Amino acid sequence: MSIPRGKEQEPQIENSAFSQQAQRHTHDLSEKEAIASAQHGSSHAFERLYQLHSSRVYAICLRMTGNPAEAEDLLQDTFVMVFRKIRTFRGDSAFSTWLHRIAVNLTLMRMRRKSSSETSLQENSDPETDHPGHLQEIAVSDTFLTGSLDRLNLQRALQKLRPFQKLVVVLHDIQGYKHTEIAKMLDWSIGNSKSRLHRARARLRELLQESLRLRCNGSSRTSVAAVTT
Repeated sequence: MSIPRGKEQEPQIENSAFSQQAQRHTHDLSEKEAIASAQHGSSHAFERLYQLHSSRVYAICLRMTGNPAEAEDLLQDTFVMVFRKIRTFRGDSAFSTWLHRIAVNLTLMRMRRKSSSETSLQENSDPETDHPGHLQEIAVSDTFLTGSLDRLNLQRALQKLRPFQKLVVVLHDIQGYKHTEIAKMLDWSIGNSKSRLHRARARLRELLQESLRLRCNGSSRTSVAAVTT
């Protein structure tokens, strides 16, 4: 990845051997050390953060858009934004949470531009879904979706979900985030995250069952045609 340079930074002339030594050193940096160095303008430290997090950011963008080219663009846009804002990171949450929130916001902005529907990250949770008993019920794993081995149909069904339904499935069921983390990332309540996941899973089940019925009907018609010919 090419690292963008801020206008306020003075160009630095580095000895080739020193530069290579610096690059080898930054490969050994922990995430915390890389963040601190990147905040002080180290491009090598920023490269380290890219190495640590780019694959997961790309996976989120790809799941959300279903388009490798768009996911790659969003990956680059995300890290350009991170480069510009890295000094504002204060460590109040995990760096990955902060980073992925930037990626999610950029992805949702792009999806909004492609869609006439408008959504907001500040949507309130449904009052009737914040009851503890109800949240406990809808927070459990979904055995139907867990047992679905048809990844192609699952991906197709995922792309038919509404943006926030798709988002919560990607973050919770695919990327493994907990509801507490998703709530912090998106400024939702934990109850809102759980209820959205519940509705998204229900919609996914409908789409997968519909796909299964269509395949069964198609197979039946093929069998009948074979018998009658």
